[in-house]
Formats: sequence, C-alpha cells, structure tokens
Amino acid sequence: MSRQLITETVRDGRVLISDGACGTFLQQHGMEAGECPELWNVDHPDVVRDMAEKYIEAGSDMVQTNSFGGSRYKLEAFELSDRTIELNKAAASLAREAAGEDHWVIASVGPTGKMVLMGDVTEDDFYNVFKEQAQALAEGGADGICVETMSAVDEAVQAVKAAKENTDCEVMSTLTYEPSKQGGYRTMMGVSPTEGAKAALDAGADIIGANCGNGIEGMIDVVKEIRAVDANVPILVHANAGLPQTVNGEMVFPEKPQEMAEKVPKLIDAGANIIGGCCGTTPEHISAMKEKTPRR
Repeated sequence: MSRQLITETVRDGRVLISDGACGTFLQQHGMEAGECPELWNVDHPDVVRDMAEKYIEAGSDMVQTNSFGGSRYKLEAFELSDRTIELNKAAASLAREAAGEDHWVIASVGPTGKMVLMGDVTEDDFYNVFKEQAQALAEGGADGICVETMSAVDEAVQAVKAAKENTDCEVMSTLTYEPSKQGGYRTMMGVSPTEGAKAALDAGADIIGANCGNGIEGMIDVVKEIRAVDANVPILVHANAGLPQTVNGEMVFPEKPQEMAEKVPKLIDAGANIIGGCCGTTPEHISAMKEKTPRR
C-alpha cells in the first residue's frame, strides 16, 4: 500500500490492524521489572526495532512506538528527564525504520501520573509537557500520535491539543474503561465512553476509541457507545488479552490468540475501524486477528 492518511484509508472502507503489546514483548526479551522501557530505544535498539518488525510480519498495518512513558514527568522517576527529546525521537525512528514507507507509525503517549485535581500540575503544564513529547515523536518519523490509556479528561484533552496544534500528525485519543458497579463502563476518574468521545472530538482528535482496561469482549459495548456519539469518526481499539489474573504470583493475561480473534467480527459490527492489542497480546494474537478481518 502507499501511505495515505489513516483516516482517509478507513473512510475508504478498510478495517486496519494495529499492533500488540510493547511491554509484554520487551519483558519476554529481557527487560526487568523497574527498568525504564524508553531507555531500551538507545540501549537495546535492535530489540525495539525487531518488535515492530515482528508485528508487521504478523499483519499489522501500523506499529506503535516504545514511548508510552516518554513524557518528561514520567522520565523524571528514572532521572532521565533531560533525555526526553532523545528517547522519543529514537522511539519513533526505530518504528519508522521497521515500518518503511508502506506501514504507519503511531506514537504512543501515555498518562503522566500527575493530576490537576490534586494540585500536582496545571492544564498548561500538561500541554507543554505533551507538546515536547509530541514534537520529538513527529521529528522521529511518526505519522500519528496515539494519546492512550487516559482516565482523566483534562489530561487527555491537553495531550490531544498539544499534538494537534504542534505537529502535522493525525491524532488519536483512547481512554481506558472498566465495568462500573452502576452498570456500563467508566474510567478510573468516572468518565463514560460518551463523555470521553465527546471531549476528544472537541479537542480535535481525528480518531477516538478505547484501550487496555478490559478484554475484547467488553470493548464491544464500549465501541457501540462511542459510535453512537459520531457515526463517521474512525474508532480504534487496543484490547487486553482478557482480564488479568494472578498465577503463581505473576500477572497473566489469559486469552489465547484464537479466543481474541473470534470476537473481532463482533467488534467490527459494533463500529470499530482499527483493531489491535494491549497488555498480554503478542504477534501471534495480531496474526489471528488479521485472519478474522475483512480483506479489501
């Protein structure tokens, strides 16, 4: 394929396959608990590049960058904040090398761990930190900026605005929803899929959706609610490989590739246009999901 805009491709009628988990892959290849994943972009670039290549071989139309915790605020915990631009540019460059000209690179931007509500930061602080990260990712070769795993609307909105206003990248916004005791789904901060979708669209997001939080089965109802907000906007889903379980003291994600893949047609029927994986998913999961996706 020649690389047109992701939004244009979706509106031409294609369902696209994204990639799977980054942390799961790096852990399987030697990353220890407590290490900074983004530092692997410069200390272990061959592994990070190989991850993107493996997902492309499995059928991904796009790959994410190893930059989920790449904001200045998150890197402070590793005393690496002065390397924010370097580590994010490296993340995007490695994914770009693997993706070539025929696949998209979507740059992962995760939450900072700080909250306006608690007085940690202001919305302007959020904007400036995400601006720095987004610009470095764009300079490294990203086609899109994927603001993901957000639970607070104020943080998600500032990340979307910072990417939209300071790069030429398409901007995606996915929040993380859990089943609510009152019924339906909410983020940790009480945001519904309807509220999250409207806020992301108002901020200028080109693509909206959900990631992490629950398995692909739960994503079906989440997508239906998001689709009711806007009939045309592309919807992206990165689902976990089932709900996490503790086995012998370790957290595992139980859904096998075929189990996830069997639910892909229902997810598409609900309104999803871009489907990939989050925690616990592997190239094998992506390959199985690709097989269940209509070809065009």
